[in-house]
Amino acid sequence: MAANLPLNIPEEFMGTTITFKRPDGKDAHGYLANAARGDAPGVVVIQEWWGLQDQIKGMCDRFARAGFDALAPDLYKGTVVPYHDTDAAGREMNSLDFMDATTQTVRGAAQYLARNGAKVGLTGFCLGGAVTIIGATKIPELTAGVVFYGIPPEQAAKPADVKIPLQAHFANKDDWCTPQLVGDFEKAMKAAGKSLELFRYDAEHAFVNEQRMSVHDRQAAELAWSRATEFFKKHLG
Repeated sequence: MAANLPLNIPEEFMGTTITFKRPDGKDAHGYLANAARGDAPGVVVIQEWWGLQDQIKGMCDRFARAGFDALAPDLYKGTVVPYHDTDAAGREMNSLDFMDATTQTVRGAAQYLARNGAKVGLTGFCLGGAVTIIGATKIPELTAGVVFYGIPPEQAAKPADVKIPLQAHFANKDDWCTPQLVGDFEKAMKAAGKSLELFRYDAEHAFVNEQRMSVHDRQAAELAWSRATEFFKKHLG
């Protein structure tokens, strides 16, 4: 079954590195994996704070096997941080212009996938989860979003401004995207009358990342994956 294929071995990759245009005309780069069908819907996949790691490329391949064209834009422009170096990851994340990344690079990726009339979703992990929520307020090409353990500051994206249905996955043992932060986000989304499916897992932050065995939880990851793909199939076709 595709769900059990190795995702962290480069030889398994079915995609390729591409260049695409941002709305401002500048070039951006990313990893694209295409589904077998020619009229597949699209999913933009946003990296963790480590950059465009092989694990994120593996997620694009997995989405392609599930029937989606998947594109992961390289928000760090070639920089990939080793998993042990949290200081460097923090520096890269804190130097990222989130608004430019979302409204230009991520939107450019969404426009690339939507060029043949396909519906497009957005998903991301950690940093990418926060970008997904910002994108849900600012990228008109999107139809649905799936958030993995990331919430932006409210000044970056107010729940009341979310324009698409969201599904969200959070870890109960997360000291970054804490249960209180998650609860506040859920309340704000409900108060604003927004469409949100929210799931909590008895796992740690980054539980989907099978390259980080210290936090990976296969059972939680597989359940979240099945929920995410069903959600996208429902909204994107």
